[in-house]
Amino acid sequence: MAGAAVLVFASGCSGGEKGDGVTVGDTAEAGVPQVTVSPGNGEGKALPERGVQVNVAGGTLQQVTVTRKGKPVTGQLTADKTGWKSRTLLPGSQYDVSATATSPKGKTTTVTARFKTIKAANELRVLDVTPSANEKVGVGMPIQVTFNRAVADKKAVESALEVKSDKPATGAWYWVSDTQVVFRTENGKYWQPNQHVRLRANIGGVKTGKRTYGTADFTRTFRIGDEHIINANTKTHRLTVTRNGVKVKSWGISAGRGGRVVNGVDTYLTTSGVHLTMGKENPAIMTSEWMGVDPEDKKNGGYKEVIPFAVRISNSGEYIHSMAATVWAQGHQNVSHGCLNSPPSAAQWFYKFSYRGDPVVIKGTSRKLQWDNGWSFYQMSWSKWVKGSALDRTVTTG
Repeated sequence: MAGAAVLVFASGCSGGEKGDGVTVGDTAEAGVPQVTVSPGNGEGKALPERGVQVNVAGGTLQQVTVTRKGKPVTGQLTADKTGWKSRTLLPGSQYDVSATATSPKGKTTTVTARFKTIKAANELRVLDVTPSANEKVGVGMPIQVTFNRAVADKKAVESALEVKSDKPATGAWYWVSDTQVVFRTENGKYWQPNQHVRLRANIGGVKTGKRTYGTADFTRTFRIGDEHIINANTKTHRLTVTRNGVKVKSWGISAGRGGRVVNGVDTYLTTSGVHLTMGKENPAIMTSEWMGVDPEDKKNGGYKEVIPFAVRISNSGEYIHSMAATVWAQGHQNVSHGCLNSPPSAAQWFYKFSYRGDPVVIKGTSRKLQWDNGWSFYQMSWSKWVKGSALDRTVTTG
């Protein structure tokens, strides 16, 4: 075995020599277990993605310890206890190995090895994760992982991503770009409320391109709060909020009035579909610049408004927000540029009540919400979402 040290020692002995497939102690006592460690002792350019492999002939492994700077490296023992393999290793690091094996007659071999892994020419790191650490979020909250560089081997990276929750859910990853991957649950089946969710990105040592390796693992834990579901209908001009299946508040709204068509899209219509709350602004500065109109150009619809208690639900400028000036229309007529105008007291209540990731289901307009408009990932069919996984698979998080 290239880069391996084959070591045979009597009880209580240890050692190893640099070399490819070197057998040490070939005159040792008969019947002593023979242990092979790969990479071999003294190896200076071990490949991180191969990890550490320990095998024994003529016995079973009793203990295997692999450490980096004194900290243990996890690994898996085979069912018959004749083999052990570590997880991937960090590039540019030194590792120490100690393994003990025992024969059926009780003879013991203890071996040690030390080696170094190659350095990474290019480093892959987790640059950002949403939601924030320990954040309490809504039941629709997606996990968005952004990397510092384009990921060439998406299968390798996705295989290293682990999502666990206190209460089981079925979800899947979807690569929205070469640098970002998003996890969400099945359509219509959100996270169960009041639990913890943990993401582990075990990318340290994962090879993602030519001499490109993950250089560190990443862990993020957050909380799912109560189930908040918001339903709004632009035809009945009504918005209703439920918490854990129980209606807690309802009020009249004024949605987008329509009438400004650009490239076949009426940009003044509220989008219909499953939105997610994305963040809060108090106040939000809303201007006509998003549609290419100078705020001072009143003849062409220019505007600039300072809006209190605004909760964003898309990237195309839609909010649930306070609007005292249109209270007369709320519950009766749609007069906004696309937002859900609400009474000041209701908007302030919702601002305090909502989490990021609360589903907001809007019906009643001909303008369909696009899946990539903000966090509107539930707008994509489940089968298509799963196809966006590099591994083309679903994930059970329980």
